[in-house]
Amino acid sequence: MPGQDTRTRSHRCGIQTAWTDAVGAEAAVAAVAASLDVSRIAHLVIFFSPVYGVAALNAALARAFPGVRIAGCTSSGEISPMAGLDRGLVVIAFPHDGFRIASAVLEAVDNLDAERAASSIRALRADLERISRGGQRFAISLIDGLANAEESVIAAVGYGLDGVPLVGGSAGDELTFSETALIHDGQVHRRAAVLLLIETDFPVEIFKNDNFEPTGVKFVVTETDQEQRTVRELNAEPAAVEYASALGLDPDALTPTSFAAHPLVVRVGGDYFCRSIRHLNPDRSLSFHCAIESGVVLTLARQKDLVEATREELARLDARLGGVDLVIGFECVLRRLDAEIHQARHSIAELYRHYNVVGFETYGEQYRSMHLNQTFTGIAIGRPAGP
Repeated sequence: MPGQDTRTRSHRCGIQTAWTDAVGAEAAVAAVAASLDVSRIAHLVIFFSPVYGVAALNAALARAFPGVRIAGCTSSGEISPMAGLDRGLVVIAFPHDGFRIASAVLEAVDNLDAERAASSIRALRADLERISRGGQRFAISLIDGLANAEESVIAAVGYGLDGVPLVGGSAGDELTFSETALIHDGQVHRRAAVLLLIETDFPVEIFKNDNFEPTGVKFVVTETDQEQRTVRELNAEPAAVEYASALGLDPDALTPTSFAAHPLVVRVGGDYFCRSIRHLNPDRSLSFHCAIESGVVLTLARQKDLVEATREELARLDARLGGVDLVIGFECVLRRLDAEIHQARHSIAELYRHYNVVGFETYGEQYRSMHLNQTFTGIAIGRPAGP
């Protein structure tokens, strides 16, 4: 039987979810395997702490779930319906009935071959067509968060998906920024992306949610290293100095919590999207989670209430779908830091419990054709019709 540190939940659509903070890869996998009805599982999607060791976890999964297709990635925190896990394993077990899934890997995404990517997406769509029953479709992307390639990946994938809505997250490693990894069907991948194309018999809707609004403070990016996602100058001044000055802070006092509390946004098509800062560099440049071009105007944003913004979005989805069965969510790790700053983690956890949110804390989020930061994106799955 699973231990007290392992929980499971069966959802009305047939998906099972399980989560554990058991110590060690073998123990964690054994715990979730014991808590699930393995005979019902066709495909696993997993999110896990890098402390388990990706090779050890991959081997343990192969032994515990023979013949089951598996896709997943490292994270900077795992999300379960009970609460966030600082270091754990979350498993989403898709059943044989109600869902059809095709998956593929894009290798070497930091030097992406557009032709090869297009061919992979065409093959993925053909794989799903062979098992299709005409349900609703959506795609999930899991991308190496240290490859700095999300924009090119999403551009290629979005073109190939031909209108299928996509959400996803960038693999993290607990804010060490040293090594992220993905798992796909028994193989470990780095500098890669995993794409899942899913068809379901149940109502679904993808979404994005944030909790910021623009202020009147603006910065022009005057010098940047776009490939490294590093901004050297804002308004022709060292980037960290100019940013900190607007906040009334010493540049050397900037921390991840500073960046979480004072995000920068860019306006695209009438809407604002966050461009979060990853870290301060010794030369007082700023590294970002998204690519930033010279000449772009960044706007300092102020935060709205995180809990209320999240509550409103989940309630909207609940009403639209006639009841949410579960949510597969991708939440920026900076939102967790923000929740900690404002002592809101318990309130967020209560919302996730109520709406059965499972997922992970990311180094970036994908939504349709956009790579985002400091947002909460995901796919809400509605309850089956009937009593």
